[in-house]
Amino acid sequence: MKTDQLILYRNMAYEDLLMEMNGALDSDGKKEDVWSLANRLIELAAKYGLEGNLWHCFLALCIANHENAYSISCEIRGKAGGSLDSLALEDFRIFKELFDYDIRRLGGRVWEILADYRPAQADSRVFNRRIRDRIVNLAVQLEQARTAEEFQAQAAEFYREFGVGKFGLNKAFRILEREEHGPVVIDPIINVEHVYLKDLVGYELQKKKLVENTEAFLEGKEANNVLLFGDAGTGKSSSVKAVLNEYYGRGLRMIEVYKHQFKALSDVLEQIKDRNYKFIIYMDDLSFEDYELEYKYLKAILEGGLGKRPRNVLVYATSNRRHLIREKFSDKRELDDELHNNDTVQEKLSLAARFGVTIYYGSPDKREFQKIVKVLAERHDVHMPEEELYAEANKWELSHGGLSGRTAAQFITHILGTR
Repeated sequence: MKTDQLILYRNMAYEDLLMEMNGALDSDGKKEDVWSLANRLIELAAKYGLEGNLWHCFLALCIANHENAYSISCEIRGKAGGSLDSLALEDFRIFKELFDYDIRRLGGRVWEILADYRPAQADSRVFNRRIRDRIVNLAVQLEQARTAEEFQAQAAEFYREFGVGKFGLNKAFRILEREEHGPVVIDPIINVEHVYLKDLVGYELQKKKLVENTEAFLEGKEANNVLLFGDAGTGKSSSVKAVLNEYYGRGLRMIEVYKHQFKALSDVLEQIKDRNYKFIIYMDDLSFEDYELEYKYLKAILEGGLGKRPRNVLVYATSNRRHLIREKFSDKRELDDELHNNDTVQEKLSLAARFGVTIYYGSPDKREFQKIVKVLAERHDVHMPEEELYAEANKWELSHGGLSGRTAAQFITHILGTR
């Protein structure tokens, strides 16, 4: 079979299906259970939101999602160059032959439908809409390629524009619980909130500091870890999400990590250190009780561990606490009995000190709160006399958490829901 001769594109996620389809097409459906193959293609179409010729879409998905020496070299930069280009061309000659097969030769009305498949809905459970559309479009472009060289050029352009594999085709990730003795699994987050910096009302200086640090990071300049701290509901988490949405197209990726997962950070860094993306390790609502020791793992990653943090990784954290580790008045009494009490104080303060940039988000005053309400009302076409709008907003905030951007957004949601 042709697939046996692939060099770089081996050990693919759906290699069994690829080989069985190759065998079925070589024998005009006499060697494989073609109905089982049809079922598997349809299930993939539902999972990834594929449409059109499902055989071509499947091949395009295999190419788009397979991380190998060639595809990783192509991500962001484009053509790999050297012998890798020549080796990849040999694989693309095989893929070109596979594309030239007409699945309708497998017989039956089913394969007629799968050659021009129309899904019930075009949403993907794996990729966002933009990536899903681009993979479907890639299938069409690869089908139209007249030569293996044109075929390779289309694939290389896809890698340059979107990257490859889960890190190329997704913007945000979470860590799954590690199986015993197994590696940490970095799993894509599909539905990332579509918030942008222009959507956040106020806090211009805070956003400016965050943007300056992030742009320096993306440009390969020196950049700092960032701690966004301050009052609840003031837009700290939304600012970090907005940064991801603003700079995803320039190669920024984000991995959300919770404090109980800090032991896995060294494994995470090992997996991402050699990729051509910039990664932000995102820690939301970060704080520690004085008996929680996970912060020691974080300190080693931020600065001070034996291993150096990769240059393509920064840590962005949000917290309601400036010093991250809880301090109590009872600590003072305990320190009175401790011989080296300054060492204990420094231990608790040293974690926050390892964030080179700290940005404070304070609650808005009454006037700023009303400005946020007004902007959000205009954005959502809420038409009320200004005095009535402010009066209702003031009543709402008194019983719903006080003055904050979150309270303002919740008030507007309440108005929209009662129309």
